[in-house]
Amino acid sequence: MNSPRIKIVSVEPAILYWGTPVVLISTSNEDGNSNLAPMSSAFWLGWRCILGLDASSKNTENLMRTGECVLNLPSPAQVGHVDRLARLTGSDPVPAAKQMRNYTHEKNKWEISGLTPVPSETVKPPRALECPVQMEAVLSATNGFMADDPMWKVGIKVFEVRIQRVHVHPELLMEGTTDRIDPDKWGPLIMKFQKFYGVNASQVHSSRLGEIPEATYLSPDVERARTASKL
Repeated sequence: MNSPRIKIVSVEPAILYWGTPVVLISTSNEDGNSNLAPMSSAFWLGWRCILGLDASSKNTENLMRTGECVLNLPSPAQVGHVDRLARLTGSDPVPAAKQMRNYTHEKNKWEISGLTPVPSETVKPPRALECPVQMEAVLSATNGFMADDPMWKVGIKVFEVRIQRVHVHPELLMEGTTDRIDPDKWGPLIMKFQKFYGVNASQVHSSRLGEIPEATYLSPDVERARTASKL
């Protein structure tokens, strides 16, 4: 059998950001105010999330100190709010790596973004009201990254957080249910190679994985989240 004639080339992109959801993370500052910043190195397993953050960022400092955060997921409708936070940092002084990329210090991130902070139920950092998905989380583990490289290993932190509350705009719910998100109604804001994209509103292909009942993935973290005490 002849192999198909598909041309392949070897390339060396500086980054490999193939496309992940944008997350607006809010954390608590030492003075009682909160910090808000976008990131896109995140993925979920059950009610856990893995976050890759710049070790010098204010959110990293706050998360390590308080063990709490809120993961707000914007849709393309909030892209303007997200972009206003670009090249701003809550760290003062501005870390050297961010100075190189022309970041400036900004304390009033919420005002700059135009998003509305609203109280959370189980953690101190506020949620972003306009974001269709808002997840309250607590820190479970902190890990290093690129431990085999002496220069880079101190620059990035990897956090595992456990979700305690999931808040969504009700229009995202699947009709006739109270706890299932309709994939056709939820369209995350996607970051691909430092550019913003949306996703198609409709599923492009059927999924055999989608035939598995969601309930089979239920983890003990859901029961723990139910008993998380309110502030």
